[in-house]
Amino acid sequence: MTKYEILLFDVDDTLLDFDLAENAALDRMFKEENIAVTQEMIARYKEINESMWRAFERGEITKNTLHNTRFAVALKEFGIEVDGAYFETLFQKYLCEAHHYVEDAYEVIAQLADHYHLYVVSNGVTATQNKRLVDAKLAPHFKDIFISEQTGYQKPMPAFFDYVFERIDDFDKDKTLIIGDSLTSDIKGGLQSGIDTCWFNIRNIENTSEIKPHYEINKLHDLHELLNKQLV
Repeated sequence: MTKYEILLFDVDDTLLDFDLAENAALDRMFKEENIAVTQEMIARYKEINESMWRAFERGEITKNTLHNTRFAVALKEFGIEVDGAYFETLFQKYLCEAHHYVEDAYEVIAQLADHYHLYVVSNGVTATQNKRLVDAKLAPHFKDIFISEQTGYQKPMPAFFDYVFERIDDFDKDKTLIIGDSLTSDIKGGLQSGIDTCWFNIRNIENTSEIKPHYEINKLHDLHELLNKQLV
């Protein structure tokens, strides 16, 4: 058997392609509201959104603040006043309809589910992530799905991981591996919580941070080789 028995998976840009889903949702939202947006506006929104997510991970702002203000803040820079909460509702409505796979995601998860205990750990919106996982036919392969909104904590907070660990039968840190694309969320959280970490470097970028994962892969199917090397 392999060293690991429990695999924790992030969702966005680990199992499901968030860029494709986000772009599709943004396009539908702005068209519905008859707002002509430029690439500059989209790029600026994404910068602001990324910054707010990092602040959320650090516990500096709440999830409600992030969701209900990001569109208003971004569009205000271009002289457009909108109701941030209303735009968030529209965005989530369209986002939950998108479930584009990351390359090989379904095949890898279906194969691993026969040999490991799989769990989802996500900072997303509960209703949105659950629907996307169900529509992508991934949900049945996981023993449980843990989302920050339902836990009351978020990655990388140790309390989020404590919540997850307490709800996994026969949990053993030494036999657990987290796989995710975010160094600041998945990998930092895993390291702080004492479990091994696998950075899914989907964009093949250089890690210039002080966060050092145990393993790094660029393709999801590389997990098979990594896990097979951990035979004990």
